[in-house]
Amino acid sequence: MALAEVTGSLLTDALAEIASDVDADFDALLPQTGDARARLVEAMRYAAIGGGKRIRPLLLTATARLYGVDRDAAVRAGVAVESIHVYSLIHDDLPCMDDDALRHGKPTVHLTFDEATAVLAGDALHALAFEILADAAVSADPFVRVELLRTLGEASGLRGMAGGQMMDLVAETSSFDLPTITRLQQLKTGALLAASVEMGAILGHVPPEGRTHLRGYARDVGLAFQIADDLIDREGDASVAGKAVGKDEAAGKQTFLTLLGPDRAREQARMLVDQAIAHLADYGSEADLLRAIARYIVERDH
Repeated sequence: MALAEVTGSLLTDALAEIASDVDADFDALLPQTGDARARLVEAMRYAAIGGGKRIRPLLLTATARLYGVDRDAAVRAGVAVESIHVYSLIHDDLPCMDDDALRHGKPTVHLTFDEATAVLAGDALHALAFEILADAAVSADPFVRVELLRTLGEASGLRGMAGGQMMDLVAETSSFDLPTITRLQQLKTGALLAASVEMGAILGHVPPEGRTHLRGYARDVGLAFQIADDLIDREGDASVAGKAVGKDEAAGKQTFLTLLGPDRAREQARMLVDQAIAHLADYGSEADLLRAIARYIVERDH
């Protein structure tokens, strides 16, 4: 079997496994309450279970595996990251933000339930992320848990995803140059992807100075991921993407594509993937999944 086929099979199996594991954890963490909170739980489960690529938990578990971390613990930490990601999508879809009607191929939470329930579902998933990481089921070492909490908190807030989202809102009425767009995407999209890799290394007790190559990998993968998203928004099919496309152009936003053009953007994404893989040069076959994820980032259509 050719190397590309082996790598493809490795990734396909890993994507299926992490999707199943994440769904199982969300199912266990979000039991029906049987009381007046039931609608909130239903909305959380609707948003969290059975949708998405689960790239962030996959990055975390693939990194953790390099250092022999228990898979169940790594998956649980990945579910914490995915909780933040799902909450951000619920809020991003609201009328006050992007006002989207479709997410993962089904109606968005605020349309299926209502806006107030959607806000609360996002809030509750945000809280759930930190509840998960504070539990000893993720790590018996309290210092590891604190570092995980700090890493995810920073990636979620002003210096991460929320800050990037604010820049994205400003982008609708401003002209940004390439360095500013790059910074925006490093915060809005890249921060949570980078945190996933970082958290896998934290679980493996890798000291901060030993994570430089992984940070380089995560930085390049994050930017490549966003370029791929921009290409999907420009050229993708909504029925395949599972969400509305063409929104950035309609809103007049500056993106990698508007500044570079599609051809140069594709070339840049490929270069970033090559750079990301080069950061893993000191690893052998144990890092093949991380390499496959990097390639998948730019080849996906949703």
